Amino acid sequence: MDRRMLATILAALLVSLGRAPAAELKVLSSNGTSAIVRAIGADFERRTGHVLTLKIDVAALLHKEIEGGESFDVAVLTRAVVDELIAQGRIDAGTRADIARSGIGLAVRAGAAKPDIGTAEAFRRTILAAGSVAYTTVGGSGIHFMKMAERLGIADAVKAKSRTQTGGMVAELVARGEAELAVQQVSELLPVAGVELVGPFPPELQLITLFSAGMSATSKNREAAQALIRFLTEPDALRVIKAKGMEPG
Repeated sequence: MDRRMLATILAALLVSLGRAPAAELKVLSSNGTSAIVRAIGADFERRTGHVLTLKIDVAALLHKEIEGGESFDVAVLTRAVVDELIAQGRIDAGTRADIARSGIGLAVRAGAAKPDIGTAEAFRRTILAAGSVAYTTVGGSGIHFMKMAERLGIADAVKAKSRTQTGGMVAELVARGEAELAVQQVSELLPVAGVELVGPFPPELQLITLFSAGMSATSKNREAAQALIRFLTEPDALRVIKAKGMEPG
């Protein structure tokens, strides 16, 4: 039996069983949602047979890539970015779903003493006392951190001791001993081995980011893409979201 005939028989069998052939979905995810997308996506693959190809980066950089013509089926980005892509006609408005909320936190190397960051003044003293601070220059957490440093009057001191990168997991710098503190979304700090979460920013300095999912307006796998978005909001997914340091959207 040749391959073409075998493929025809398999396709007919799938139809007879009431199942569509497995799809390959390209998913773009911000760093902030990478942990939940990986975990929930793996379960989605096991249950449906669909295959996910993930591309992880800072939401702002993925935004630019989509505007530049990057193809995808599903994007999980900040709500602000998703809304802008909807306005541009790049994401189907009817498929948008709020997935999770995340705050910014501080992490230290595993085993190190955890400083006090319970109030704005305690946070200020901790940052000033640190030998170095790691944060992203493009990611929303790093941008907000520097705004708070300006507000607290310590921006110059922070810049003098900064260890920065455009994206990725900055807590890895702390794990390697290249920085004393790491500032990023709590959901990005928790997965990094060798560091421990000190806690979230104090309420008066905190920024809660809402992340949403949406399907590409040009996706060729619409049924599978919409199934994935629904899957991200189901009860099992909500438990994963909380376990990864986020709250349901």
